[in-house]
Amino acid sequence: MDVGIMEMLRKRAPWLVVLFVGELFTASAMGFFEHEIAKAVVLALFIPLIVSSGGNSGSQASTLIIRALALGEIKINDWWRIMKREIITGIMLGLILGVLGFARVGAWNFFTGMYGEHWFAIGSTIGFSLMLVVLWGSVMGSMMPLLLKHLGADPATSSAPFIATLVDVTGLIIYFSIAAALLKGSLL
Repeated sequence: MDVGIMEMLRKRAPWLVVLFVGELFTASAMGFFEHEIAKAVVLALFIPLIVSSGGNSGSQASTLIIRALALGEIKINDWWRIMKREIITGIMLGLILGVLGFARVGAWNFFTGMYGEHWFAIGSTIGFSLMLVVLWGSVMGSMMPLLLKHLGADPATSSAPFIATLVDVTGLIIYFSIAAALLKGSLL
């Protein structure tokens, strides 16, 4: 409360501008996969699920690392130990959400038939994408605060939004790359 409005703006505005420009790449990533989306509109339905899961896992990891840094429980030099732990955690969290995503497609198809004969391939695309995007979000979420602190920036003002933006763009690339690989010859 002792920090003035102008000082708060000086600290926060540059990050928001950088993040805004970063989010412009989200549209570019979607434009790159425009043909895949046009052929399989069903893929667009899961974009919010995929990117928010990656952003949520990244923000969660970031918050835990920032807290541990503030409490002196970890140091920047612990990055490799932290990364190994987050890879394992990210795989496990991704597996949980991936199974849930696959089950959601299977259940909806069972009750409504909305995904048709390709439900298994669509469910697999959603499941594998969730696994990889959550893993990626967890790793980036744990490493970004350490990198920002190393560079002299305040991880508390920039990590979570930066991670969300990064995982939005890269999550779309991961999702549509998996879709292109798994749905080629069927829906794509």
